[in-house]
Formats: sequence, structure tokens, C-alpha cells
Amino acid sequence: MDWRRTRCGLATLLLAGTGALLAGCGQGGAESDALLRDYQQHLASQLDLAPPPPATPDNIGAFPERRDRLVDIPETRAGLLNVYALRECHITTLVAERNSALGRVAPASQQWRYELTLWERLNACLESDVPERLGEADLARLESLATTKSEQLPAAAWNGLFGSEEWAGNFTRVSRPLPPDALAPPAAQRDALDYLHALSTAPLSGARRPDPDALESHLSALRARPYSAELLRTLMLATQRLEEASALIQQALARHDACRTPALPTGFDAPETRPAGDWLAALEQAADSWLEALTPLFTQLDSPPAAVAHYRESWLSTTEPGAPLPAFRSAMEEHRALREAHAERCR
Repeated sequence: MDWRRTRCGLATLLLAGTGALLAGCGQGGAESDALLRDYQQHLASQLDLAPPPPATPDNIGAFPERRDRLVDIPETRAGLLNVYALRECHITTLVAERNSALGRVAPASQQWRYELTLWERLNACLESDVPERLGEADLARLESLATTKSEQLPAAAWNGLFGSEEWAGNFTRVSRPLPPDALAPPAAQRDALDYLHALSTAPLSGARRPDPDALESHLSALRARPYSAELLRTLMLATQRLEEASALIQQALARHDACRTPALPTGFDAPETRPAGDWLAALEQAADSWLEALTPLFTQLDSPPAAVAHYRESWLSTTEPGAPLPAFRSAMEEHRALREAHAERCR
């Protein structure tokens, strides 16, 4: 996996309270990093070691380019006379708007709404008395068009979401770690994910379809803040700091007088370590919740574009060892094990 490094000016450190703030990476992330570095400093003091020098975590990977996120949908061609023959299905104006110059360059969300509306009108027409008044050729055309649009609807929903700037922006690399008081997923964005999943699946599943007019407002909620990117960067920051803290314990265990300092408590229950422990637990809970909510949107196609599948495996997976959440969990487990090893040896 290619984790490209970016540096964010970590050289400037501002002392605030008992911790060092990472001024170069943005104030929100600096507050979280100060909490983690406070923990490192306390651990170093307990072990009679120097605290580790600050290291800048890698940035997250780039979300795939738009052309690599979309799936091909064969264009459905129908002559004007053929469409006019189905005028009682109320699709002539809709098709004309879609085929206009503005319709062809409409945002992905509008094209999604067009495909959804066209599918609904075609199916409603089939269930009405209109087919009884159609000639054999026009009826066959209506049935064929309705079948084609039904088959294309999942791909249209995919392109409507993954082709949108709002969706891509939620994963932007131009982001920073989360502040301690904003680890949990924003309620408006959780609502947006639920809505987008329902809008993608309801038409063909028979479930109640959400109001398509709300699509833009939910996409705007995703645009308001790149929470997905912020969460991934926070996981990577936490993993980096946990690995540095674990290296301190390994250094203590490796020296010949490993127990010249008292045994470490096995957990984070002490007053001086509880803030970091609570923060780490809240981060894991937030990541679990958000990645679970993302999964249905990334897996709605049996064969998603390769670039998207690779991004999901590398950055959003809950099982791939190199992805941020599993890597964070591994760092947590190793750190707990090292604390327990020190406690066992030096008790």
C-alpha cells in the first residue's frame, strides 16, 4: 500500500498547559495530539526515560479520481417519434431535458435524480391503463425501456454518489485530525449516509423511498466537513503516538535494570492516564460506527471500480492489517501487552 508522506510543519511546538501542541497540523488536531503527548511524557517520566521526539504521521491516501470512480452505463437511444409515442407515460419532457446541453453537464446528483424519476415513471406507466392503448411495437418498446432502466438503476445510483464532489470531498487529503470533543460522527452526516443508502436501494427492494428532493441537502451536509478524512488522520495520529509510547516501554524492558522504576499499571485507570485512555476508547468507538455506516455505500455494486475497491481495502477496511482502524487496534493491543509485561516483571 502506497502511503505517501506529507509534512505539516511539525517543527514549531507551542507549550500549552502540560502538553506540546502541534501547531503546524491545525489547531483541532493539535489538541488531540497534545493529549497523546502528555501521556507519552508521563510514561517517560514513570520509566525514567526521555520522551520520544515528535514525528509527523503520514497523510491519508488520495481518493480515486472521478473518472476512476464511475462505472460505464450504456447510453439508451430512442428516437423522438418513439419517445413521443410514449407521451402518456410523461417522459417526453424529462428525456428532452436530459438530452439538452445543460442536462448532459448536470451535476452527478441531478443525473441520479433523472434516472430515478425516469425509472419511476416508466414503471408507473406499465402499471396503468396506458399499455392497453399502445400498439404492439410501442408496448414492447416501453417494456424494454423499463427493463433496461431497472437494470441500470444500481449503476446510476453509484455514479450519482461517487461522481459527486460532495462525496469525494469527505475523503480529502486536505484535512486534519479531529479535536478531542468532536470524535463522534456528526449527526447530520450519519443521517446523510442512511439517506443515501436508502435512496440507492429502496427502488428495487420495495422499501419506502426517501424524498429525492432531499438529496442536495444531505450531500451538502457531507460537504460541510471532511469527517471521513479527519477520522482516518486521527487514527493514524493515534497509531503513531501509541507506537512511540510502546517503544519507550520496550526500551525500559531492554535495559539491564528494567525495574529500577516501579511497575506500570496495566491499564489507563490512573488519573494521569485516564484522559488518554478515554480518548483512545472514544476514537475506536467512533471509527467502528462510521466505517460500519460507510460499508453499504461502498459495497452496493457486486463489482465496483477497481480504484474504489482498492481505496476501501487500504483505508476503510476493518480487517486489513494495514488499514488505519486495524493498525490502530494492533498498536493498542501491543501497547497494552507491553504495559502488562512491565507490570509482570517489576511487580
